[in-house]
Amino acid sequence: MAPFTAPTAVTTLLLDIEGTTSPITFVKDVLFPYVKDNVKGYLSKHWKEQPCQEDVAELRKQADADSLLSGFVPIPCTSECNIDLDAVIQAVVDNVHWQMSHDRKTTALKQLQGHIWKSAYATGQMKGKVYEDVVPAIQKWREAGIKVYIYSSGSIEAQKLLFGYSTEGDLLTLFDGHFDTTIGHKGESESYINIAKSIGCSSENILFLTDVTKEAKAAEEAGVHVAVVLRPGNIAVTDDEKLRYSLITSFSMSWVASMYH
Repeated sequence: MAPFTAPTAVTTLLLDIEGTTSPITFVKDVLFPYVKDNVKGYLSKHWKEQPCQEDVAELRKQADADSLLSGFVPIPCTSECNIDLDAVIQAVVDNVHWQMSHDRKTTALKQLQGHIWKSAYATGQMKGKVYEDVVPAIQKWREAGIKVYIYSSGSIEAQKLLFGYSTEGDLLTLFDGHFDTTIGHKGESESYINIAKSIGCSSENILFLTDVTKEAKAAEEAGVHVAVVLRPGNIAVTDDEKLRYSLITSFSMSWVASMYH
């Protein structure tokens, strides 16, 4: 694999999280299982609090929208006849488990997950995992005047929790901003155009790093430079994809240094 050299036009880095700055295993083996194991306890403890009630209301709206899907789980209201609180909480738990088992990325689900993770981070039960080569690279980019943004399917709140309570300390000052799917889904080219407009720069000035080739294709269609990240545990790329995309295995200092203008 030939060494990667960043295009000279690049002034802005757009970074994915899962498989790029952080191991896929952290998301799949730590974050998601924590929600599944603790959602019932979290709901029981925080049920009467406004944020929790807002989360449940959004999940109920999503459940109504999902009513035609196979296996969907309805969420009744406590005001309905013969429905006690424990039954409603269990319905919410079952709905969350159903959505997660189908890898749903609904705003309602992400919102509740973020609040559950916030509680875990704040109490020291969890720390965000970041690859060791990430922080030194970002620090060098910022010293060189390059702006760095995060774009993830996880909510902005969840992103800030991961980096704010990371194994490397509070890293939030390293980033110029965060984007999630409220600006558009990562597999759609329009999303990257929207990000460029929001940042206030041309698409050709952005380099997007991701482990997902579908996202790389969408960004490329928007005029954004891309490189596909190959980390342990990431989805394997095909031979054709290896020929099509620039590939990197780490945030190594060799190609990081190539971005100094």
